[in-house]
Amino acid sequence: MAMNRRSMLRATALGTVCAGLGLRSISGGAPESAAGQVDWNVLRQRLTGTLTLPADSDYATAKLAFNPRFDDRNPAAVVRSANAADVQACVAVAAECALPIAARSGGHSYAGYSTPDAGLIVDVGAMNSVQVAADGTATIGAGARLIDVYAGLAQAGRCLPGGSCPTVGIAGLTLGGGLGVLAGKYGLTCDNLLSAQIVTADGVLRRAAADSEPDLYWALRGGGGGNFGVVTEFTFRTVEAPQLAVFQVRFPDGALTEVLGAWQSFTRSAPDEFWSTLGISAGSPPSCRINGCYVGTEGDMNALLDKLVAATGSHITNRYSLSLDYLSAMKYFGGCANYSTEQCHPSWNGGGVLGRESFTASSRVLTQPLADPSRLTDMLTGREGMDILLDSLAGAAGRIGACDTAFPYRGALATAQIYVGATTADARTAVSEVRDALGTLVGNTGFVNYIDHDLSDWSTAYYGGNALRLRRIAGQYDPHCVFGFDQSVTKM
Repeated sequence: MAMNRRSMLRATALGTVCAGLGLRSISGGAPESAAGQVDWNVLRQRLTGTLTLPADSDYATAKLAFNPRFDDRNPAAVVRSANAADVQACVAVAAECALPIAARSGGHSYAGYSTPDAGLIVDVGAMNSVQVAADGTATIGAGARLIDVYAGLAQAGRCLPGGSCPTVGIAGLTLGGGLGVLAGKYGLTCDNLLSAQIVTADGVLRRAAADSEPDLYWALRGGGGGNFGVVTEFTFRTVEAPQLAVFQVRFPDGALTEVLGAWQSFTRSAPDEFWSTLGISAGSPPSCRINGCYVGTEGDMNALLDKLVAATGSHITNRYSLSLDYLSAMKYFGGCANYSTEQCHPSWNGGGVLGRESFTASSRVLTQPLADPSRLTDMLTGREGMDILLDSLAGAAGRIGACDTAFPYRGALATAQIYVGATTADARTAVSEVRDALGTLVGNTGFVNYIDHDLSDWSTAYYGGNALRLRRIAGQYDPHCVFGFDQSVTKM
């Protein structure tokens, strides 16, 4: 890709930032660099937002991700961007100084920062506005957390399908596809994306949509965060906020095999309005429960739930249901039903009460029901402290072609999140063992938003048949691997 006039002007302007390094050659390879040689004061002066370095008093907080597992990561700098121009300045420095760079929205990435300690973190958290137009389209800053998205939309009487954790950022959620409790009725979050503003590796702010940069638009819907640039803003279609019913059913220990068999069959044929997750806790024997929601009345939901429970052939130990408005339901699934919207923010950098969480996790995708549910029961028997969450992918999300967006698992039964609430070596070993054992049942599958550095053949697992097209698009927009990291599309 030839250097355009804008790139040449930017390179000239950044000469003092990269003093002693030399500039990255657009047509050749990148020089070796050290972040310590970057003149951070020059960058600081160009920002509306703030730049934080290791010597600054707020660095220990500014660098934090959601998972304390990554507290030993020490980026060279953290920029809390105020606007797209700040992001452009950061990308320009990274490109011209051969400096690793990673964007951060909510900070929930399962792999932590995708840059080494020498890298630059671009935190877009302050870019968090939520604006709803008269036609129902919503323009949302890339740094908005889900609680802000849901509250802003609910105020306008609108709804966007998304994830359950209130402190997750809208950017990471959307770019990985966007699994959530309303996916059966309204599809994935990325299925509702109309356009995105993104700063690509050349520092240009682009609009990716069906009629503008269509390949990039395709890639941003499920191709994973951090692969193609730094998104600064999204525009989504929304729907009228529905009334919802939520439920939980618990089963006795030892009922997993029967419950899993019934849940698989029921999920494949359930109406779009009904979404559920089968939560499994390892043990001797394992235990399980089903949580979910229904777009409609509590009575209609309970009629369906009666059929599901009957199909298990098991009695239940607990069952409850509630009818909730859209925002209340999202807070319920986020574990903050008893908190105000303001309290449903991070305690470490958002003024709320929700804390950080130590965990080790990985994933698989069940493209089909398990032929023998007892094999999963056997896999989890005798283990302690591990959960597997099977989140339904049935319904509207499955009626989009596997190649229509970058998210490849259309028509799959469910994602499987393998989770241990610890970060010890034993926890990592246990997660890897179950991930690999489950892989023998479901194949080499995985969900990019549960990114796992130890996953073999990760490009096929995350992207399936879409991997080659993603690599081609990454080569077009980032030919010099500015946004490269261990499992970036540019490294496939």
